Amino acid sequence: MRLSNITALVLDSALFVIFPWAVWRLAHRAIPIVVLPILLGIVLAVMHVPVQQIGIPSVYGNNIGWLAVLVLAFTAGLEMWQPPEANGSAHTIPPPPLGRLLGGALVALGGPFIIGSFLVYYFFLPLHGWHPPHVGRLIGSLAIGLCIAVSALPVLIGIVRELPPLQRSIGQLALKLAVVDDAALWIGLVILQFAARGPATLHGWTGLEGVAVALLVALAIISNWATRNMGNPPQMVIWAAVPVYLAAGSWASMHLGLHELIGAYFAGALMPPRWVMRLPVEQVGRFSLIWLAPMFFGHSGLHINGDALTWPSVTASLLLVVISVLAKMGSVYAFPPAPGLTRRQALGVGALLQCKGLMEIVAATILHAQGMLSDFAFASLMVLAVISTALTGPLFRLFAPRIRDGA
Repeated sequence: MRLSNITALVLDSALFVIFPWAVWRLAHRAIPIVVLPILLGIVLAVMHVPVQQIGIPSVYGNNIGWLAVLVLAFTAGLEMWQPPEANGSAHTIPPPPLGRLLGGALVALGGPFIIGSFLVYYFFLPLHGWHPPHVGRLIGSLAIGLCIAVSALPVLIGIVRELPPLQRSIGQLALKLAVVDDAALWIGLVILQFAARGPATLHGWTGLEGVAVALLVALAIISNWATRNMGNPPQMVIWAAVPVYLAAGSWASMHLGLHELIGAYFAGALMPPRWVMRLPVEQVGRFSLIWLAPMFFGHSGLHINGDALTWPSVTASLLLVVISVLAKMGSVYAFPPAPGLTRRQALGVGALLQCKGLMEIVAATILHAQGMLSDFAFASLMVLAVISTALTGPLFRLFAPRIRDGA
């Protein structure tokens, strides 16, 4: 018998919020809290536990979790251009020039994409069950290469929230690169679909795209004017602007064919810096991360097709993990996205960016639905997303600068 929405929300919260939080505390926070509900959701999907019969995912839980992740992206954008901790010393990374940042993002995405596509084309797609059903071998290899190259913006936001203050600037740099990579992911998905289907891909576009662009431009103009003319407005004005920026940015990016999280992130980054300094950004972000967003991550794990996760797909995923990690970290190390980075700082950024999380799952789901991924490849990419996400914390602690030595 299906439970009421309120009762289902209570059970949803207990399963994906309270239980992961307890495990996180018992593990002394050694595992990023965003990983735990994803893993729990996938385990439930693989074991075919009938949680749907008790209303999980709950209607309210879905809405709360999605809003929480939007808030996480928005608060990460609020911190994007803020100076790191004043006592950051050797761990503080000055904001890089825009050209260097974009160049670093291009290399961080392009390196794994080229290497992954090449290896998939010559060594994976010839295997039984890997050839995509509706496209040629080239597009199929590019589709998998794109999934290998992507970074997980929503999960990465949560991981950066958990970093020690002295390492926060490394995380903020990784977030800036992940935003560019995430935008490139959605552009790449459009290009791949256009290559597979031709001009039919563009059907359905309306004049709302122009409105979305105009809205983003208007936000930037208003922010610039407010920075120069309203440096210290009443607190209620700042709080009233927050939902307006968040809603406008999310809506605009959605209608441009990008993910709403990208618009939420940029909307936060566009707010006047002096306004941001008067907001409890850290407290709001942490509350959303620990007590609200886990339902979003847990529900994402539940949506995995458990029947597709076989031992051969797990074995292939392990090889894809090696390719993904080495290509991503190697690319960042070869061309650091900011001048003056130490080797450990560059490797720390690469360790964060190799996180796949939900973005790869979303991309692979879209590509699989379009016939650009086989069932076997899709299952392997699902496992890759989980493993790379779980490895993010340990890899960062292994390669990032150690706080005690000022590396």
